[in-house]
Amino acid sequence: MELRHLRYFVAVAEERHVTRAAERLGMQQPPLSQQIRALEAELGVQLLRRRPRGVEPTEAGLAFLGEAQAILARLAAATATARRIAAGEQGRLAVGVPPTAPFHPFVPGVIRSFREAWPLVTLTLEECLRAELVERLQDGRLDIAFFRAEAALPEGLVLHRLLEEPMVAALPAGHPLAAEAGPALTLAALAGETFIAYARQQGPALFEAMLAGCLAAGFSPRLGQEAPRVTSALSLVAAGLGVTLVPASTRRVALEGLAYRKLAGEAVPRAVLAIVARRDGGSAAARNFLALVRQEARKARD
Repeated sequence: MELRHLRYFVAVAEERHVTRAAERLGMQQPPLSQQIRALEAELGVQLLRRRPRGVEPTEAGLAFLGEAQAILARLAAATATARRIAAGEQGRLAVGVPPTAPFHPFVPGVIRSFREAWPLVTLTLEECLRAELVERLQDGRLDIAFFRAEAALPEGLVLHRLLEEPMVAALPAGHPLAAEAGPALTLAALAGETFIAYARQQGPALFEAMLAGCLAAGFSPRLGQEAPRVTSALSLVAAGLGVTLVPASTRRVALEGLAYRKLAGEAVPRAVLAIVARRDGGSAAARNFLALVRQEARKARD
């Protein structure tokens, strides 16, 4: 028995007429009748009762019809699912984000756009620092990941630069330089401050940008306590333990006792937002996500 035999029987049983069923199937009536008789012989059951103006299912035929319709419906659903997954319209997508990425309005915005465009794709976000993002991309736990640096990557991964933004100073609210009414703040004005470093080992891009900016401003920063995440660093700053530099979008993090100041001058470091994907493109859903992200980034730059 083949699936076509089920289709033949369902058409005849639903039409209650062999000729109309043959027209529906796009075949001739004699071979259709022959296939139905062969099916009945294989099952050893009469499925259709012949009537002067057509046919009707027997009791056994009605039971077989229900099961055959269910099988064909499941097959159609399976076929549609496979095609949607192949087109990236359904499936699962695991996206990695470093701790500072969600504060950039581009990231939640593009995720919303993807969910609206492909609502059948189950999207999950996993927050990791750079070293773990790379590891998870390599072993397949992540499909794609945002980065805050243009980093050297292992073979098999490719980085696409998206946007960049200036870094700003995060200061204790009571600091003399925290008042916006003062003169434009230069990085050199912070030369005597203690700097809070964060994610220095596992995600060093922003620390390296801060260090490079300080050196360009003519001083080597005095480092104080280190924090594992940017939010932890901001808490230390709010507690008065030092200052730090963060991407401008991080100003959305509001803490009591914390103030942000824009930096002026040529030494202002910039934070990069990029996305890393597998060089082979990965799943269709990942390819769709990458295409959307790059398209939206081009719009944001224009």
